[in-house]
Amino acid sequence: MATTAQDGSGLTRLPREQARLVVRTARLYHEQGLRQAQIAERLHISQTRVSRLLRQAVKLGVVRTVVTTPPTFRPDLEERLEARFGLQEAVVADADTDDGITRALGEALAGYLSATLSGGESVGLSSWSATLLAAIAQLSVPHPGVVGKVVQIVGSVGEPESQMQATRALTRFADVTGATPVLLPAPGFVESATVRDSILSEPAIATVTELWASLDTCIFGIGTSTPSPLLARSGNALPEPELRALHAQDAVGDICMRFFDARGQHISSAVNERVIGIPVETLLQTPRRIGAAGGSRKLEAVRAALAGNWMTVLVTDRRTAESLLADE
Repeated sequence: MATTAQDGSGLTRLPREQARLVVRTARLYHEQGLRQAQIAERLHISQTRVSRLLRQAVKLGVVRTVVTTPPTFRPDLEERLEARFGLQEAVVADADTDDGITRALGEALAGYLSATLSGGESVGLSSWSATLLAAIAQLSVPHPGVVGKVVQIVGSVGEPESQMQATRALTRFADVTGATPVLLPAPGFVESATVRDSILSEPAIATVTELWASLDTCIFGIGTSTPSPLLARSGNALPEPELRALHAQDAVGDICMRFFDARGQHISSAVNERVIGIPVETLLQTPRRIGAAGGSRKLEAVRAALAGNWMTVLVTDRRTAESLLADE
């Protein structure tokens, strides 16, 4: 992408010595790597004039800036997604088929988090996502201490093996980022609203849930109305009667076990009253909400989540991105 459409012929309009000085300054700066102060000293001119000559070199086409995009990066799709759906950022992984998408999305999410976590922020994490688990396994940050707290935002007590996996994921995220881990020792789904209220009233649980309103960032996967294999194995998958009831209300997906329809509208149901997790209104008030999902199975849910403004950052794959933009 050139910064100017000119080819350097504009130099012919300048006096020869002026043109020579423009070229000389540009070569010293861009080819020999001298700083502006060094160029000023060598050419016996002011640093202000050096800066002006460098700008002139760009304007006249003597210097051209070219951005070379590696084939595995998709900035065109990312920019179109951001414009189309009002996202703060989009990250598109280079995965052409559903095979390997979890690994590719995990790598892309890990890279994005490594580059953008900063300032001791408080992060909410939903660990019931294969993509999130893959990202955490690959996560590294340049400096510890970039996160103040990492807080679990949906209950995770299920089968012991799966519970241990979720706990390890959150604690590893904390270890890598230097954060204080805050676990939510509760199930994601309970028998009744009365049981949920009783659990939420426990002091140990309340100290966790009170942190949800002050989170700077939430990171989550995007589920479908049919539970993923990971969720099914965890023991947190909804019973079949509840799933049928949600399907009857046209549920297409969920975030943190909060279900929504094709327009992205949250579905108010008895199921919602039995979930132990961050409330929808609290989640949607979090400044940065990072959703990661891709593949043909997740397309409808991702499209709906975008329609409902559930996320400010989307991490997805190339084919999903192209499908989302197909109706532009």
